[in-house]
Amino acid sequence: MNALAPTGKLHDCRDAFAETLERLAATNEAIVAVCNDSVGSSKLGGFKTKFPDRLVNVGIAEQNMVGVGAGLANGGRLPFVCGASCFLTGRALEQIKADISYSNANVKLIGISSGMAYGELGPTHHSIEDFAWTRVLPNLPVIAPCDRIETAAAVEWAANYDGPCFLRLSRVGVPDLLPEGHVFVPGKANLLREGRDLTLIANGTLTHRMMTAASLLAQHGIEARVLNMATVRPIDEEAIVAAAHETGAILTAEEHSIFGGLGSAVAEVVVDQAPVPMKRLGVPGVYAHTGSAEFLLDEFGMAAPSIVEAALALLKRK
Repeated sequence: MNALAPTGKLHDCRDAFAETLERLAATNEAIVAVCNDSVGSSKLGGFKTKFPDRLVNVGIAEQNMVGVGAGLANGGRLPFVCGASCFLTGRALEQIKADISYSNANVKLIGISSGMAYGELGPTHHSIEDFAWTRVLPNLPVIAPCDRIETAAAVEWAANYDGPCFLRLSRVGVPDLLPEGHVFVPGKANLLREGRDLTLIANGTLTHRMMTAASLLAQHGIEARVLNMATVRPIDEEAIVAAAHETGAILTAEEHSIFGGLGSAVAEVVVDQAPVPMKRLGVPGVYAHTGSAEFLLDEFGMAAPSIVEAALALLKRK
């Protein structure tokens, strides 16, 4: 079924995360939250009020925060370790590697305000490398939900999954794309729109832009398949190979560097199993400058009309 271009209210996925975590914690006393002086930005105020003894605020000490999370997991707790994605993955990468991934600790890493969501705070706060840093680590599913519904479903999955994961959330508002009651399945893409001419693949804040671009392409008589690829690792190889065989071209877009992220993960599958013309949209290997996330996405060629232009150019290579 082909969905219409997304419209309606925009939602902050952090709210869905917080609401789901509080609901799960009400019936699971093992759940604790750990943060780095980020109670507000991680939307943990309600959790703190309801479960004051189950919130650990380590201050601005991300390496300690991850270590505390690993210790709590070793003690039988179920920690959700929350912090700005740029600092969680950048400052604490060694701890994520050794204490979480290598140790296969049951810790849920929540990267808040990922991509370029901090906007005006500039390159030090942009998190456009976190896919690359985390997806290379064994034992660590890497997930970027496309809307509030998928966020809630992914949090619920994470709470029931025995092992670590990295959940990447933005503060940029996005519309609903998936149906209420959606069940998150790691490593499984969601087909949002049928198409036979090319495939558009995205996750996080870019999925709804791809849906809009697909509707614009339809005005050119082009049927674009749209895949929401929330899980960057493990990637849905079957969906990618089917897209290559059935549509003959693949265009990816992500709020991340074009190096090491979703586009790279898709390209690895394409080159190994089903070579077809492909194009990656994202930040082109530079430090993203200062500006709102929406402005920067547009500047880097990810406004819907720019996605259409990239798709039309790609089709000429088929």
